[in-house]
Order: sequence, then structure tokens, then C-alpha cells
Amino acid sequence: MTFTFPNCYMARDYYEILGVSRDADKEELKRAYRRLARKYHPDVNKDPGADEQFKEINRAYEILSEPETRARYDRFGEAGVSGTGSSGFQDVGDMGGFADIFESIFSGFAGSGMGGPSQKRRSGPVRGDDLRLDLKLDFREAVFGGEKEIRISHLETCGVCNGTGAKPGTRPQTCSTCGGSGQVRRLTRTPFGSFTQVSTCSTCNGTGMVIEDKCDACGGKGANQITKKLKITIPAGVDNGTRLRISAEGDAGQRNGPAGDLYVYLLVNEDSEFQRDGINVISEITVSYLQAILGCRLEINTVDGLVEMIIPPGTQPNTVMKLENHGVPRLGNPVSRGDHMITILIDIPNKIVPEERELLEKLASIKGERTGKGGIEGFLGSLFHQR
Repeated sequence: MTFTFPNCYMARDYYEILGVSRDADKEELKRAYRRLARKYHPDVNKDPGADEQFKEINRAYEILSEPETRARYDRFGEAGVSGTGSSGFQDVGDMGGFADIFESIFSGFAGSGMGGPSQKRRSGPVRGDDLRLDLKLDFREAVFGGEKEIRISHLETCGVCNGTGAKPGTRPQTCSTCGGSGQVRRLTRTPFGSFTQVSTCSTCNGTGMVIEDKCDACGGKGANQITKKLKITIPAGVDNGTRLRISAEGDAGQRNGPAGDLYVYLLVNEDSEFQRDGINVISEITVSYLQAILGCRLEINTVDGLVEMIIPPGTQPNTVMKLENHGVPRLGNPVSRGDHMITILIDIPNKIVPEERELLEKLASIKGERTGKGGIEGFLGSLFHQR
């Protein structure tokens, strides 16, 4: 909505100013006023003429928010209310709800002169903070899980004062500055009216209570920093980035509030032999060209130890073979496991002894594949691209 203001004052329709219909109820008027006041308040809007627009919006709401003045305005127009109110604000006690509206509208504008966000007294139990710990695991520890000992440092409720922070035999007293509310209110008068500024009490830090005789064991804090050891269970099948929650092992709460939780983030070290793909384990083995041609039985290293595997005759390079149920247990269902996928690499020698060369040339002759410019190595290479 755009407002224009001539040099001489000319009354405008108050419903039009607020952008509402003539049958708008009280809540609709209030919502319209909040929206416009937030937009045109001089502390927020530095455009030329914003202060005049702001005054006109205030005047419109001041008239229409009171049933009696609204009725006179509806019947007689501006003439019926010409002696009512002003273009500014009245004192807080006479503002008809303006103070509450403005406190909620401008409570978020820190440094605007209206005070920062209003804070409520936190006199009840307060939950303690959560803590984080990064824990490194070896590859097999992540696969099979198990018990792990960790060391943490957290706040624990003081056993001497039971968390009150007061010396035994005494107790916290109501703050005399804020009367136990945890807040202080200050009335500020500006050219636009009077505003209530609400801030946290600096004497009690918003708790509403002060400790005159502090506990010697915790210095009045109600908690002490303690380093302790914990034994935690790592489930089978965890992976890099898995998060475990250890209940109530975070910082202690305030005023008998519950402790926070400890979150353990797992970091799995790389393994020199195995890799992981979901719940499958991946590795490679190298066999000789004779083992690949003739086939053989080999003991393969797995996460479970040595397992015998058959290499079929004529196995080609980069063939992937599978050992079922030798992978990673499924997290939450350790009975179900993945597989171990093994890539076969074949070692073709660059040099061979005369006896080997003689035998291979005989084999080449039998197959009708006398070596050409590739030599005997070329013949060996051809063996792994034909079945």
C-alpha cells in the first residue's frame, strides 16, 4: 500500500489506511496494525516520510480499536473524533493495548532502542547440554562391534549442595533487583509514545534467585567438571559416521533438571587389505598365470580369518568371486551378513626361465599359435582372453 501526504493535512479514511474492511473485527485490526507498524516504524524504515506514515497508522488504529470512538467515526467521520487521541501515543496506561503490541512487534530489533528480545525467567528445571565424542575404530571393530572403554569430561551435579550452589544449611534467596521475576522492565518515552523495555536481570542472570553463601565444593555453580571412564557397546556393522547416543552422560542439568546425552560419532580407520561397500567386504588377490590357467585351491584372508576358495581353470583377469556370508553384519540384525567380493589379479611374468619357455612354446605349437612379434609373453596374454 502506498501513502501520499499533501503539504496541508487532509483526513483519510482510517479503514483504508489500515487496509481493512469496515466490518473488520478487533483481531483483524490488530493484525493489520502490527504489519504496518513493523513496516513503517522510523527505527526500521529510514525512507523520507516514514515517520508521518507511522503517525497516521497509529491514529487510525487508535480510533478504530476503541468501540466508542469507532462508532462515532462510523457515524460522523473525522468530525466525530476530532478531539479524541492524538497523532502520537498516550502514556502506557492509556494506550489501549499499544504497549503490548509494540513490545511484541519490536522485541526482535536488538539495538533499535526498543530493547532486545524479551526473555522469560528460567526458574524451573533446565536440561543439561548434550556432548559429542569422536571415537576411532579399526576395520574389524566396526564389523563385529564389541565393548569399548572411553574417557569423557562432563559436568556432574555437586554432591555437597545437590545442585543448588548454596552452602549446606542455606538456600538461594529471591533476587531483590527483579523481585524473583528474572526480568527488569524500564519505561522509555520517545516522540512516538512510551515503550516498555524488558531485559534479563543482570543481578541474577534471569534465574530470579541469588546465592549469598556459595557452596565451597562447586563455587556456587551447582556442578563440577568431572573426568570419568565409560564402557560402551559398539553394535556389529557400524560404519563411518554412525552416531551412538549414551543417555544421561552429557552435562548435568540445572535446578534438578535432567542431564543431557552423550553422542559418540564413530570414525572407522582404513584397512590395508579390506574395503567396504555397504555390507559387503571387498579385497583383491593375485594368482600366478599357471594357477589361473590350471585352477587351484587357495586360502583367502577374510574378516573371519582364512577361508578356502576354489579358483576355476581358465580364470580371467579381474574376475570377481564371492564368498557368501563373510561380509559385514547388517546393523540391527547381526544374523544377516553381506558377502566378501574378491577380485582376481593375474601375475604374468616379464621373464621366464628356459625350461618354462620350452614348455610354453610346445603349448603354443599344440594350440597352433606360434609366437609372433609379441613373443612368448604375447602368447601368455592371449590365453587370458580366450576360454
